Amino acid sequence: MELGISMFADLSTDFSTGIKKKAGQRLQELIEEIKLADAVGLDVFGVGEHHRNDYAVSNPEIVLAAAATVTKNIRLGSAVTVLSSSDPVRIYQNFSMVDLLSGGRAELMVGRGSFIESFPLFGYNLHDYDKLFEEKLDLLININKNEEVSWTGSMRPSLKKQRIYPRTEGGELDLWIAVGGTPESIVRAAKLGLPLMVAIIGGSPAQFRSRFDLYKSEYVKAGHDPATMRLGIHSHTLIGEDSGDIGNRFYPYYAAQMGRIGRERGWPPLSREQFEFSRSSQGALFVGDPSEITDKILQVKEMFGLTRFVAHMDTGGPPHADIMKSIELFGTKVAPAVRKAVQS
Repeated sequence: MELGISMFADLSTDFSTGIKKKAGQRLQELIEEIKLADAVGLDVFGVGEHHRNDYAVSNPEIVLAAAATVTKNIRLGSAVTVLSSSDPVRIYQNFSMVDLLSGGRAELMVGRGSFIESFPLFGYNLHDYDKLFEEKLDLLININKNEEVSWTGSMRPSLKKQRIYPRTEGGELDLWIAVGGTPESIVRAAKLGLPLMVAIIGGSPAQFRSRFDLYKSEYVKAGHDPATMRLGIHSHTLIGEDSGDIGNRFYPYYAAQMGRIGRERGWPPLSREQFEFSRSSQGALFVGDPSEITDKILQVKEMFGLTRFVAHMDTGGPPHADIMKSIELFGTKVAPAVRKAVQS
């Protein structure tokens, strides 16, 4: 089972001073965090794409290219690339270059995106939300498999016998589909035989069991070998030596972030009671001590048949020191315990 981390480079506001963290500082911290994740032996690190003033990363490939020069083993990917408002040719080229810089460690995770800022920013119509993703995914898969591409669609200029470079040295980029649980998206990924990453960031993970069953059923129905199936979840995570302490430290940042997004989407504020339920054994929040996090990861692995768990660690922008400690504990205590349990 692969164990990894993802981050969006959240720009938090210091509660004591009211000063918002600068993007440059957060990017420097992010590189340190990726370097540590590599040093403690984690398998993958993903960086998300956003076009908002509360996140520092608009182009994951730039961060990943920088990280490629200071890491040795960890796989480097997006989490996610908003394919609908991007150009598949450029996306492939960028990630191929990260792959070459990192010695074959790049991977690409694409999704439709949970925020919409990139659509007007790059001149796309939200009415084409589904069509844009469907067509661009088709083109990206074509590019990934073929050096010379001929392709026709309605949302982007056609390509005729166009050669696309640079190519990766090891063959195709590892391409994942990320979803929030929409059945249509899950079925699409299954039919294409692409690995699936599901964001479980609220409620109870058990509520998603039917989504994984749907993917497995459609994957086999499409003729793909079940032995090659790869399934993952992405969940908000922070680990501390003491469960109560890390809960107290993280709650203000987490509640503030959920409150900001909630005001945009009509959600009520996050109460402390909801937070505590979410980090219980039934909830979707992986916040606690190493033993608690180990047990929860093994629980969801058994529940869904996971091959990958990704801990999203900087929701709300907790202090860099707390994130670094969380990465250290994930790599030195949680990961060994999970791997031992899985092997046995």
